[in-house]
Amino acid sequence: MLERINETTEFLRSAGITDPDAGIILGTGLGGLTAKINNRTEIDYKDIPNFPVATVEGHEGKLIYGEFGRKKIVAMKGRFHYYEGYGSEMMALPVRVLKYLGIKSLFLSNAAGGVNPAFEIGDIMIITDHINLLPNPLIGRNDDRIGPRFPDMGEAYDKYLVNKALLIAQEHNIKVHKGVYLATSGPTFETPSEYRYFRIIGADAVGMSTAPEVIIARQMNLACFAVSIITDLGVEGKIGYTTHDSVIKEAAKAEERMTTIMTDLIASL
Repeated sequence: MLERINETTEFLRSAGITDPDAGIILGTGLGGLTAKINNRTEIDYKDIPNFPVATVEGHEGKLIYGEFGRKKIVAMKGRFHYYEGYGSEMMALPVRVLKYLGIKSLFLSNAAGGVNPAFEIGDIMIITDHINLLPNPLIGRNDDRIGPRFPDMGEAYDKYLVNKALLIAQEHNIKVHKGVYLATSGPTFETPSEYRYFRIIGADAVGMSTAPEVIIARQMNLACFAVSIITDLGVEGKIGYTTHDSVIKEAAKAEERMTTIMTDLIASL
């Protein structure tokens, strides 16, 4: 694994991606944030050695490097999911490459279904913790050069970044919630009974990503901050027909507010 990480990292450095301050992984329908990146370099995933390729609509499949929030960032416009058939090693490699490029913090976004009755479609939830029902991405032989066999997850989401984001949202009069994100494998949307179960065990929102990336990042001691945009509801009496297209559409409506929070938060690093 480390050999592939180094090979990919050296390729990206040779393409001009050097000393980024932060990394961003953008979820379904949220890639428009990258329009705010200045002096940019774009590389298609298919042109990056060892990189997986995004196969889902709304995940364009580009690595973008440039200036954002007065910092240098690397943004993944499109992520990878277990339901696409990727195993632990392929899931881990992109996050690890971001670390080896030099990022200190990882920022993530996703589209999610709200199971908290207080949520409405279009709300933004700052993730404070997660419940991971996916296979743990660290399963398999461990390389101690990359990170410890048993990383602590007591603070998966950085408390300083969470509190700073809450202040930024207040300054811009942006309504946000805090909550627990639950990750499932997908690709099916949940049944009403599954929604009820997820709420009972402590979730506020449910999706198909993010938690594995955070686990990988925390093994390498990266500070993590993540937000969910609530694109559909899994609350009894409010459950509607959900499609991938409807998720993309609702995510796009909230993207500007999320971008404002992310921009100011990264600028404050």
